Amino acid sequence: MSSLQVGYAAMLEQFHPSEAVALSEYAESRGFSGVMAADHFQPWVPQQGQSSFVWNVLTAIGERTTGDMGPGVTAPTFRWHPAMVAQASATLAAMYPGRHWLGLGSGEALNEHIVGGYWPEAPERINRMFEAIDIINKLFTASLAGKDVKHSGPFYKLETTRLWTMPETPPEILVATAGPVTAKRAGKTVDGLITVGAPLEKISGLFAKFDEGAREVGKDPSSMPKVLQLHLSWAPTDEEALRNAMVEWPNGGMKFPKGDIRSPFELEQMAKLVRPEDFEGRMIIDSDPDVHRAYIQKFVDLGFDRIYLHNVGRNQREWIDVFGRDVLPKLVR
Repeated sequence: MSSLQVGYAAMLEQFHPSEAVALSEYAESRGFSGVMAADHFQPWVPQQGQSSFVWNVLTAIGERTTGDMGPGVTAPTFRWHPAMVAQASATLAAMYPGRHWLGLGSGEALNEHIVGGYWPEAPERINRMFEAIDIINKLFTASLAGKDVKHSGPFYKLETTRLWTMPETPPEILVATAGPVTAKRAGKTVDGLITVGAPLEKISGLFAKFDEGAREVGKDPSSMPKVLQLHLSWAPTDEEALRNAMVEWPNGGMKFPKGDIRSPFELEQMAKLVRPEDFEGRMIIDSDPDVHRAYIQKFVDLGFDRIYLHNVGRNQREWIDVFGRDVLPKLVR
């Protein structure tokens, strides 16, 4: 069993890239193990205010820290041809050997519609993602062998080529999902699973499907990473913690799928309907670090190897200090 790693979620939707890099460095100095940063073109709501280019930021984080890092997640399907994602990932892994992992998802209209293409329903988006993963795996494998590769599929074409800059070992590929069918396909095709905080029974079901898919192709699921991104709101008072959730991260209280919404301004209007009780079961909002510790421990006990924490407020350094001192050391694998 691998040791537990608790990393920092650098929210590029909320913080200027220079600040996100500085906070990542500060988090590592307080005991956080690595960094996850999402590939967004737009923030969820205008109040969040930022949305920088994840690959630039991860490179800067690589220079200022020593832990693992990855885009959690990027969609290799609409804004990006999978070959471009493969090149970006291979370059980062070559620059920072053994530190970079590649988190992939099927995308959200908020980020992907900006190139003006057709936005399909979820089944096609998922099929696109798995074809993209096939291309990325082909490029990694062929390039390491010094060979060219090509691809012609339902959604993508790749003419004969290779990646000329490669790490000695390709980065692990993790798929982000909250659905059992995708989890099973991920178990068959990639190295690990990423998901977000949800009821434990739902995540147990995801794990079961992921493990089932892995075993069907002869892989050992116990050796495959299971990664969690956990949103939370901590502040010195319960009132401030609630305010931070309501103002800075109202999308955390939205109980409907958001994958088809195209604009932060549309989400801003929907956010007016969010009430404090909507966060129940979705995000811990509390001033007591031990309440957060107990909640995080439940996910550790469920079997997650790596957990990346996002405190939704702007009080990042204060939160990093408190959790580095009072929460991280008390989590037990």
